Amino acid sequence: MLFGRKRKKCAYDRENQKPVIRSSICTGEQVAGFKNIHTGKFSEVMLIRNGGDLKEFLDTYDISETDVATEY
Repeated sequence: MLFGRKRKKCAYDRENQKPVIRSSICTGEQVAGFKNIHTGKFSEVMLIRNGGDLKEFLDTYDISETDVATEY
C-alpha cells in the first residue's frame, strides 16, 4: 500500500468499555466491538473475515492483541 489512505486512529471509552471479539460456535463468524463493563451491552464495530481485518481493528483503536477477549 504505497499510496493508500492514512488510517485515522479512533478512541473508545477505556474506563467503561473493553475490546471483545464475538465468535459464533456454529458458523465461526467473528465480530469485533466493545462491551460495556457495567451493563454488558455489546457495540458491534466490524466483521472479522481474516487476519487483516483483525489487524485493522487493532490498529484503528490502538489495541494490543492481548487486550482483546474472545466470547463464544
